[in-house]
Amino acid sequence: MAAEQHHHRGTAREVFSVFLKLGLMSFGGPIAHLAYFRSELSERRRWVTDRQFAQLVALCQFLPGPASSQVGFALGLHSAGLRGALAAFAAFTLPSAVLMVLFAYGTTLFDGTVGQGLISGLKIVAVAIIAQAVLGMARNLTPDATRASIAVIAALCALLLSGTPGQLLAIVLGLVAGYFLCREPRSITAEKFEQPLVFGISRRTGILCLGIFALLFLGLPILARSLGHGELLLFDAFYRAGALVFGGGHVILPLLQDAVVTSGWVSESQFLAGYGATQAVPGPMFTFAAYLGTISTVGPGGVFGAAIALAGIFLPGLLLLLGVLPLWNMLLQRAWAQAVIRGANAAVVGILAAALYSPVFTSAVHGPEDFSLGLLCFVLLVSWKCPPWCVVLIGSLGGVALALLGT
Repeated sequence: MAAEQHHHRGTAREVFSVFLKLGLMSFGGPIAHLAYFRSELSERRRWVTDRQFAQLVALCQFLPGPASSQVGFALGLHSAGLRGALAAFAAFTLPSAVLMVLFAYGTTLFDGTVGQGLISGLKIVAVAIIAQAVLGMARNLTPDATRASIAVIAALCALLLSGTPGQLLAIVLGLVAGYFLCREPRSITAEKFEQPLVFGISRRTGILCLGIFALLFLGLPILARSLGHGELLLFDAFYRAGALVFGGGHVILPLLQDAVVTSGWVSESQFLAGYGATQAVPGPMFTFAAYLGTISTVGPGGVFGAAIALAGIFLPGLLLLLGVLPLWNMLLQRAWAQAVIRGANAAVVGILAAALYSPVFTSAVHGPEDFSLGLLCFVLLVSWKCPPWCVVLIGSLGGVALALLGT
C-alpha cells in the first residue's frame, strides 16, 4: 500500500491559494465542502490519503463547530503549520463572508431567472462532486464486505434519523463495529495503516487551548452582562452558538435565531433574508454570522460587527480542535484504535452517500434536464478528469441555460 502514501506538503502561500479557490467554488453545504476538499487535496494534490482525510472528518463530526472549516484548518495545519492553518481558514472563509457583508449593505444577489438558474446549476454540480467523492472513498475505505456493510448501515442511520443525531449515531456504530469486526493481524496492520497526520501541536498547547475555550465559555456571559458593552454581548452570543452546535451547517440556525431575533437585535424578516442569501454563496454557512453582525442593533455594526460575529462563531470550534488533536494522534498509535478508525472511516462513506441522496440530490434534481446536466458534470470529473473549477463553470452555465429555456 506504499503507493498510496502522500508525501507532498504545501507552503502557507500555497495553502492560501488552494483554499481561496475552494472558498470561491465550494457550493452546497458542509458535506459538499468535504467532497471538494477531497478532490483537491487528496486526489489532485496528494497532500493526504483518503484514510487520513476520513480520520479528520470523523474527528470533526464529534466536535462542536463548523465541521468543514475544522477539517480545512487541520489540513492547513498539517501542510504548513499554524501559518498554514490560519491561511486555510482565512482563504476558505473570506469569499462568503465578504458576499454576506455586501448583501447586508443592500446588494441584491441572485435575483431573477438568471440568478436562480445559476443557483440551480451550482446545486447540480454539488451532486456530481459528492458522487465522485463517494465513489473514490468507497474504493479505498470499504474494500471488503464488512466495511461495505458498515457503510450501508451508516447511510441508513443518516437517512432515517436526519440531521446531526443521525450522523453521530452512524459514526458511533461505525466505531463499535470497527472495534469488533475490523481488527487485522499485527503484520498486516503495520503495512496498511498509515501514520497519523503531523500537526506539530504539543499536549501542553492542546490543554491550553481547551482551558481558553472553557474560560471564554464560562466567563464571557458574566463579563458581557456585568459590563453591558455591545461588542462583548455580540461576541458572547456568537461564541455560545458556535460552542453548542454539532455538525455545523443548518444546525446553527435555531441557536442564531434565539441569539439575535429573540433578543430583538435583528428582525425575523432580516434573518430569513440573510438565510436565503447563505444558500447562494460558496463557503461555510457559519459566515451567516457576518451578515447578522453587520446589521445587528447591538455592537458596532458594519464591517467591525461582522468581524466580531465571525470571530465569535468560529473560535470555539477551532480551540476545541487544537485541544484534541494531540490526544487524537496518540490514540491512533494503538492497534485497537486503528480498528475503530477503520469502522469510522466506513461510516463516513455511508454518511456521504446518504447526503448525496438527501438533501443534495433531492433538492437539486427536479427533472430529466437537471439529471442530464448532473450526469455530464459527473462524467467530466470522473472520466475526463476535468478540474472541479471547470466543472463548476460548466454546471453553472448549464443551470442558467436550462432556466432561460424554461421561461
